[in-house]
Order: sequence, then C-alpha cells, then structure tokens
Amino acid sequence: MTISCPSDRMVFTGIDNLSLLFYTSDMNKNTARTVWSSNDGDQRKKEQRPTNTKSLPPQQQTAYLHRDSKGRGGKSVTLIKNLVLSDDDMKSLAKRIKQDCGVGGTVKDGVIEIQSEQREKIAGILEKLGYRIKIAGG
Repeated sequence: MTISCPSDRMVFTGIDNLSLLFYTSDMNKNTARTVWSSNDGDQRKKEQRPTNTKSLPPQQQTAYLHRDSKGRGGKSVTLIKNLVLSDDDMKSLAKRIKQDCGVGGTVKDGVIEIQSEQREKIAGILEKLGYRIKIAGG
C-alpha cells in the first residue's frame, strides 16, 4: 500500500502491527531522509547485556579504569568497565565510590562513570574491596 502526500515529497509505505515507514522522495542529499517509527521505541538503544546478571565475587574480576572526556565539554570522567555485577550491586558500588571520592557519577550501560580524573583513588578503593585493577588510557 502506497499513499502519496499532496506535495509528492512524502510517501507512506507499508504497515503492519509493529511499525510504519516514511521516506521522502526528494533526491537532494540535504533534505532526503528516512524516518522510522516503532511501537517499541528506538531499537538501537536496547540494552545489550542481560538484566538478570548474577554478580561475580570481586576476586574473580578485573576492573578497567579509563579516562574519557569526549562529548563532555572537555571535562574528564573516570569510567569503570568490565564488571560483572547485578544492577543493584553496580549501583551500590558506584554509590560507595562516589562517597569515598566526594564526587558525583552514574551507572550507564553497565559502566560506572565517576566525575573528574579519579583513577588512582578509585584503584585503591577497588583493591581494598578485592578487585584486580587495570588502568587504561592516558
């Protein structure tokens, strides 16, 4: 099924119970674009890791500490990656690190983000908890 709009610039194609697809027929690179709509929202942002992850003991894990400032207006954050923890354990570990460092932070997509350059201090905290540490990046 195809329906054209009066301007002949927008064409509606295909319908099923999950999605609608609209596209412009204008071939100009600056104005032609595909727009996708779905009942489930943006499928690209679906979480990649399982939500019911069981936590491994700290002695069996290696935490990777990265420094990152891209997309943050030049302000650096410390990223703690590769931890296999349940969501609750991840949040409680992030809370403890934030309190010990006296800074803010968050948990996003299984990565703990701590504001400012805190890799050495965080390494000490995690080592006391029994984690192995790898400091990555410059």
